[in-house]
Amino acid sequence: MSEAVELDHVAIATDDIDTLLATLVGDLGGTVLFGGDGYGFRWVQTRLGDAAAGMTVESLVVWRPDVDDFLARFLARHGGGTHHVTFKVPDLLAMLDACRAAGLTPVGVRLDDPEWQEAFLQPREAHGTVVQLAQTTDPRPVADVLPRVAAEGPTGTPLWWPAPPARAVRAVTLRHVVLGSPDRAATVSFLRDLLQGRVDDEDTTGTVLVWPGGGRIRVEDADRAGVLRLDATGAPVRTVTLAGVPLTVA
Repeated sequence: MSEAVELDHVAIATDDIDTLLATLVGDLGGTVLFGGDGYGFRWVQTRLGDAAAGMTVESLVVWRPDVDDFLARFLARHGGGTHHVTFKVPDLLAMLDACRAAGLTPVGVRLDDPEWQEAFLQPREAHGTVVQLAQTTDPRPVADVLPRVAAEGPTGTPLWWPAPPARAVRAVTLRHVVLGSPDRAATVSFLRDLLQGRVDDEDTTGTVLVWPGGGRIRVEDADRAGVLRLDATGAPVRTVTLAGVPLTVA
């Protein structure tokens, strides 16, 4: 388990997993890593990049909403879109104490499973997006996962998702999750001081923070808080949508 906080993935909710995976894999050249099911949802993660650079996108679909209907309610209210950003932490209890000391109120705290413990910060306290905080005994570093996937294919508990098309030959690298903020200084402080991001770059319209695992967030001045888009590098230059979330390739 890492001793540092790491930005692990950005999660996108969809009611059309076929189209989302077709874009992630067939258009953007992503690599499907693994997936499974949870309480009220199923998930599958796709890497846009490699072990040296890039980030992971988690696709979420409704499954057994009778157990937990949080994702069904989200889709009914918003349609597809960014659902949360996940940070893996070395000590969830210590992070919860730090959140409360900062005046925040974690919700959805689940500590009963030693392999995966989690809590959430709501958008009104997390600068426009849901933040998932998770501690796991199975970190699955992408540097270990990618060679196994190349040799054996993705794994699932279960492997539930539809077979995506062949990977695009020209793969892109996901560089930033871009957050809008009416108060950039406050959002940067939240990501730096609480979630241990390191300021890597800054210009007149935005600030970039990075985490040890390669995760990157750019905070841009905007009228509304929340995820504005995803930024990637590659070719050809274009903009695609991932369940309503713009992804720009430049």
